[in-house]
Amino acid sequence: MSTPLSALPVLRGRDGAALFAEDAGLVLDLADEQVTFTADGLGRIRAEGRTVLIELRAKAGTTPQVHRIDDVDPEAAVRFADGINAILARRTDDDDVDGAPFAVIRSLRPTWRKRFLGRLRRGVLGYFLVLVALCVVAGALGEGDLVVMTIPFGGLSWLALWFGVYGVVRSRRERWLLEHGVTVTATRATTRGAYVYPDGTGAYRGFRHGEAGPSVPVAFPPGDPGDVLVLSPPFTHLVNTLTGAVLLFCGVALALLHAVLAVLFLADG
Repeated sequence: MSTPLSALPVLRGRDGAALFAEDAGLVLDLADEQVTFTADGLGRIRAEGRTVLIELRAKAGTTPQVHRIDDVDPEAAVRFADGINAILARRTDDDDVDGAPFAVIRSLRPTWRKRFLGRLRRGVLGYFLVLVALCVVAGALGEGDLVVMTIPFGGLSWLALWFGVYGVVRSRRERWLLEHGVTVTATRATTRGAYVYPDGTGAYRGFRHGEAGPSVPVAFPPGDPGDVLVLSPPFTHLVNTLTGAVLLFCGVALALLHAVLAVLFLADG
């Protein structure tokens, strides 16, 4: 009788790595990425001392991919490998299977988009606080007209700068990826909103993007396949670029005009 998944140990290894079983298969947590293995792609688990090797299934004549976790407890490793292998031994499907698409890597490092949005939020928050401070100072000086002027001028420039910078910078990043990056097609996975794509090394990576259709074009830098960006259709990309440029220009113009008027109001006061 095979060991139930709930009774298998959690293997903890070097640098906080962990390997554990769940209903859908195995999960390998590493320092900067997580690999999810579904049972259909697993070949066998090998316990070799303090190392556990996760061998994927492979087509006849090809070398199977192998993932590993080091510095685990040897006894727990043997129990874990024996338990998983006993479950895999009951499989009755065709052995000639490529297991790579069933081992999906999800990067845990912040992507370019996440880093950019973080900087953008800090910038627009800083500008918003400047507008609030100006209103407070103007109110304390009795310059009610300046407060009234700041609300529409400052608010509109704040919105225009937010959307304008995002549109222009994202469009530039997308264009750079089209010229210098790797472009592939991501297909929808079984999990709602999840997509998987080949990263050019024989492995498959996953990300979430909502329900955008059965497949979407994506691109990533050659040296970082986990930093993926969903590409816009050409017409949408053109519209976003032009809209972002117009909004950015209007935002800068409004901010400068508001600054000049604010100085004149305070100088007259």
